[in-house]
Amino acid sequence: MDVSCCAFLEPYLEHLPHWSILVAGGSTLLGLMTLLYLLFLGRQSSKDENDARSPGMPAASPRSELRAALSSFRGALMGVGAFSALINILALSSALFMLEIYDRVLPSRSIPTLVGLAVLTVLLLGIQGILDLIRGRVLSRIGNALNRSLSRRVYTSMMIAPLRAPNGRAVGDPIRDLDSIRVYLSGLGPTAMFDLPWMPIYLAIIFAFHPLLGTVALGGAVFLLALTLLTERLTLRHTRAAAEFEGPRQALAETSRRNVEAVVAMGMARRISDQWGAANDGYLSKHQGASDVTGGFGAISKVIRMMLQSSVLGVGAYLVIHQEASPGIIIAGSILTARALAPVDLAIAHWKGFAMARQGWKRLTALLQALPQSDGRMPLPPPVNQLIVENVSAAPPGGKRPVVIDASFTLSAGEGLGIIGPSAAGKSSLARVLVGVWQPVRGKVRLDGASLDQWDMETLGGHVGYLPQQVELFAGTIAQNIARFDPAASSDAIIAAAEAAGAHDLIVGLPDGYNTRLGAGGLGLSAGQQQRIALARALFGNPFLVVLDEPNSNLDSAGEAALTQAMLRVRQRGGIVVVVAHRPSALAGVDLVLTLHQGRVQLFGPKNEILPQVVRSTGHIPPPLHVVPEGRSGSV
Repeated sequence: MDVSCCAFLEPYLEHLPHWSILVAGGSTLLGLMTLLYLLFLGRQSSKDENDARSPGMPAASPRSELRAALSSFRGALMGVGAFSALINILALSSALFMLEIYDRVLPSRSIPTLVGLAVLTVLLLGIQGILDLIRGRVLSRIGNALNRSLSRRVYTSMMIAPLRAPNGRAVGDPIRDLDSIRVYLSGLGPTAMFDLPWMPIYLAIIFAFHPLLGTVALGGAVFLLALTLLTERLTLRHTRAAAEFEGPRQALAETSRRNVEAVVAMGMARRISDQWGAANDGYLSKHQGASDVTGGFGAISKVIRMMLQSSVLGVGAYLVIHQEASPGIIIAGSILTARALAPVDLAIAHWKGFAMARQGWKRLTALLQALPQSDGRMPLPPPVNQLIVENVSAAPPGGKRPVVIDASFTLSAGEGLGIIGPSAAGKSSLARVLVGVWQPVRGKVRLDGASLDQWDMETLGGHVGYLPQQVELFAGTIAQNIARFDPAASSDAIIAAAEAAGAHDLIVGLPDGYNTRLGAGGLGLSAGQQQRIALARALFGNPFLVVLDEPNSNLDSAGEAALTQAMLRVRQRGGIVVVVAHRPSALAGVDLVLTLHQGRVQLFGPKNEILPQVVRSTGHIPPPLHVVPEGRSGSV
């Protein structure tokens, strides 16, 4: 069977040109070697990724996190480069096929040569198509893997950025920036970048056909490259302008979503919508400008490329008429010219995506550099003795004016402190500093002698319970919210935290009990219910330091009694309680009182000594009912 098959093919194989056999054999062998390399690389990269996640591995420098993440796929990118080389070599098949048809088949009228060339060309183009498919899939997986490796780091940085970044917010949308990089890497844009280095090779072959043909093709290539540079300049201007509109657009949308009740109740919906519409119009117009630039220059590049092909055909015909070239060069030169200029055309068409990915890369680099990853701090023993505040001054993130000035005091295990004072005195700001949400401008907050910046953020969070003034619960079950979304949390620990907050009966009274699912922001519960569940979350895990900011602002008398009992239990087990209070009832569970005025500590001492002094100096204890809500990051 094999002998007869070879005998059948022999008449056709003997008429094939030597270049075709070399191209077919060499490309097939190189393709198989590259495919085997990529398969090995996939296993090796998985091993490297597992090793990178192992404890004790040094963290990447903030300056190079994105570059280091991308360089971890350098083997795969080298494989893509090898595939691109094969694809561009195999792309010569069509041009050489036409050259052989006109110069060998037609003059000789050899059907076996025609059939052999056709079969071989189909085989080579089939291999090219398979390699192109593999190349696209590898690039898509590189984009997804890069996104997956950085997504948690970027998300964490996005959450922390409002507490660290200037003006209290991050620049742009880090998640969208990461997506723009993934989308670009998964598209056709990178393939154009891999194919562009082959343009000189194609032009050299055209020059080998005839210098005049090469000159025409080179002139077109120079024009298209100039068009690419102009596209880059104009697109960059529009994408930067669009980024300036993106921040206010997103901030306004988020603010209106969070304050929808006030917006609707006071008839502000249309006016807020008009403001958002103006920001959105500016954002869309700048993006439209970038699309118009890339679309317009893309259309021009296509027209120029078609004109060049026609020009090459015309010049080739001129050379054939004057017997300076063979007829096959007419078609082969046209095909090679189109192939040489195709990457430029493709790059221009996807330049908007490239510009957006590049801007996203710069913003992400700046964000990760500003918020360096934890460097594996040495674990410290759990705090059990003291909270020390040493000459702490603090300002809102990005702010210059301190709102807490030179605050100093010490609390020992089992003590409870109430912080009182007029509105804008700095009470909530001091609470944020105590739990590490804000970084002191100067001074230190210490737990058992170790400043908060010596603790890993996750580890410190296990020793701290915090109830902010504006309660926020997350989408999920009540049990998940109380357990701080710890998948290893036991039901006993969750129930114990709920009972400590006096919220157990409230929770079991709900239709699904602890499995009741909440919407975003605790949707489905009243403000008082949310506050009691948030108190249970603060008490989960028996933290050493519990800081409560206006914990009774939405509680009834039964809730306030439960709050007092919860604070006393924390003190009885050797913890420390700090409560920011406007109502005197919130001070029932503490033994010490600190008064603040304009960010400075005025009085600090036992409650039974400080409160009479407050009454004598002001004539009354701070208002029992009127509560002034304080902002998350900027108000005090």
